[in-house]
Amino acid sequence: MSTILITGANKGLGREAARRLSEAGHDVWIGARDAAAGTEAAEALGGRFVQLDVTDDASVAAAVDTINNSGTGLDVLVNNAGIIGARKPVHEITADELAGTYATNLFGIVRVTRAFLPLLEASDNPVIVNVSSGLGSHGVTSDTDRVEFNVNSLDYCSSKAAVNMLTAQYAKGLTNMKVNAVDPGYTATDFNGHSGPQTITEGTDAIVALATIGPDGPTGTYSDRHGVVPW
Repeated sequence: MSTILITGANKGLGREAARRLSEAGHDVWIGARDAAAGTEAAEALGGRFVQLDVTDDASVAAAVDTINNSGTGLDVLVNNAGIIGARKPVHEITADELAGTYATNLFGIVRVTRAFLPLLEASDNPVIVNVSSGLGSHGVTSDTDRVEFNVNSLDYCSSKAAVNMLTAQYAKGLTNMKVNAVDPGYTATDFNGHSGPQTITEGTDAIVALATIGPDGPTGTYSDRHGVVPW
C-alpha cells in the first residue's frame, strides 16, 4: 500500500478520492487550507490531516516537515486543489484576476511538487497525479459535440491547459517517477453547483486509477475515466 497526499481534499473530488483510497488500504494525508474542515475530513475518512495552502510557501514547507517528521514517507502526490476563477466574460478578465486563478491552479502545483520531490524521490514507486480538466484540452473545447465547447473561461481554461503542459514537462524531466494528468469529467460537485451528470465517485475514477499505478505504469499521459483525452 502507498502513502498518498491529496491537496484540497476536504471536499469534492479530493475528499471522494481520499475516501476511496483510504478504503482501499492506503495511508492518505488530507491536505486542506482550513484546519477545521481538514480535520473533520481526516477523522471521517480515517486519514491524516495536514494543513496545506498551495499558494503559500511557508504553509507548504510546514506540510513537508509534518509528513517528513511523521515517518510515513510519501509515495503519491495528487495535486487536486483548484479554484473556478473569476467567472467573468473574457473581455472583462484582468491580468490580476488571471494571476489569481493561476496562483492556485498552476503555480500551486509547481510549489507543492517542488517541495515534496525529496520525499517522493525516496519512494520505490513515486507517482504524481495532476488533476486537470477537459476544459484545458484544445481538442475537447474545440469539439462542437462536447459540452465543454460552450464554456468560455479565459482564466480557468487556460490554467488547466497550462497544467497539461506542466505535466508533460515534468514527465520528461522527472524520469524516476510517473507523472500524469487526469480529467475528472463533468461531475456534480460544489464547484459547478452540482450540475454535472457524473457522480462524485465516477469523477474520481481516473484520479484513483492513476494514483495507484505500479512501476510499469504510464507517464506523461492525459486521460479520463474512459481513456485518453486529446491534448
